[in-house]
Amino acid sequence: MTISETSKDSSTALDGAPEIAYTIPGMAQDAGAQVVKNLQERLNALTDLHLTLKHVHWNVVGPNFIGVHEMLDPQVDSVREMADSVAERISAMGGSPVGTPGHLVAQRSWDDYSIGRAGTIEHLGALDLVYQGVIADYRAAIESVGELDPITEDMLIDHSTDLEQFHWFVRAHLENAGGEVSSSGAKSEVQAAKQAGEKRFGE
Repeated sequence: MTISETSKDSSTALDGAPEIAYTIPGMAQDAGAQVVKNLQERLNALTDLHLTLKHVHWNVVGPNFIGVHEMLDPQVDSVREMADSVAERISAMGGSPVGTPGHLVAQRSWDDYSIGRAGTIEHLGALDLVYQGVIADYRAAIESVGELDPITEDMLIDHSTDLEQFHWFVRAHLENAGGEVSSSGAKSEVQAAKQAGEKRFGE
């Protein structure tokens, strides 16, 4: 989502990168600002993700309820820790991490998770799509910061390792013995949930 110049914070430069007074020793200040911008985008995504995972944890019903319910809490905790490490890296680089709900909603390029009370397999189908977006953006961020800051790159790679494992846990519920994923090709959470519910591999 691109916001108007009038709604941007006064500490934001014209190119979208925040203005910072200092950064990590040995790094150019403009490079630091670009990394901070990338990290704030990851912080927005991680904050949204751990809230979404908790929402699903509260709203799953039906077969396999307890397994999925209990699978999600460690993911919530881990994603919260990722958000904390990203926010602290922003601070260390001279930026000011923003974790307020209003900022998240104004800056994100995606809508709220749209599934309420639903079966476990429907929620997992929708989460498959959520994780696809988060992971794809993480990989883009890794590529973007790679030449600017290898320390941040390493942190994001570590996060991606866990995020991709969590995605596998979700997809394992949606996959049949032939490797077909029931939510594959869906363009929205609602469509992914519907496809997963209709196919119900393994049930």
